[in-house]
Amino acid sequence: MDQKALEEKAENAAQFLKMLASAPRLLLMCQMWDRECSVGDLAEKTGMRMPTVSQQLSLLRAQGLVVTRREGTTIYYRLVSDAAHDIMAVLYKHFCDDSEVKRVERLAATPVES
Repeated sequence: MDQKALEEKAENAAQFLKMLASAPRLLLMCQMWDRECSVGDLAEKTGMRMPTVSQQLSLLRAQGLVVTRREGTTIYYRLVSDAAHDIMAVLYKHFCDDSEVKRVERLAATPVES
């Protein structure tokens, strides 16, 4: 790989890691690991204010880590990035309790639908 291509890939990786380098965004992605959630669901589960949840989801969506689905007036968010799932599985393994690690390992073995 030539230097320019390597630099571009490094920049892409840095942008991806920047998205993960936020406790609020990690909490949201944990909630969306195996299910889709509305802003209200996420606010309730994480204790964050709805505007904060919306702002963080907007950033995740702009980076292609989540997608949306509208049902009536409710928008549901779902984590779709394989890279994010892979990195989060590693984070779970090193930072979460054993029961959660086992759940994540089972989920990691299941392919993500796009």
